[in-house]
Amino acid sequence: MLSTISTSSQPKSAPGYVAFHRRELDAILRVYGHKVAEGEWRDYAIDHLADRAVFSIFRRTSEMPLYRVEKIPELARKQGAYRVVAASGAILKRGHDLPTVMRVLDKPQLSLVSS
Repeated sequence: MLSTISTSSQPKSAPGYVAFHRRELDAILRVYGHKVAEGEWRDYAIDHLADRAVFSIFRRTSEMPLYRVEKIPELARKQGAYRVVAASGAILKRGHDLPTVMRVLDKPQLSLVSS
């Protein structure tokens, strides 16, 4: 009797991409909604790639994203699967809990008050 051995590192039922789950999108869209209401952000894009899921936040559609919220499952046991990356490429926050990581974007902006 012959048997076949699979050399694939992924199970056959696994999808070919990483995606955000409903609760993760709820946490992201909660912060995004506040910033849209304040007039700071106007558009977003969601990318599901082979190794990560990315939620990009734009001030205007034609610009580069201001921030990217990334989910990278390979980093889940190390520094955490979630991170917020600025337009410059600097990692603003990373961790295991998405709502905690998103707090870095939900801080109120300072404004000048003239008297």
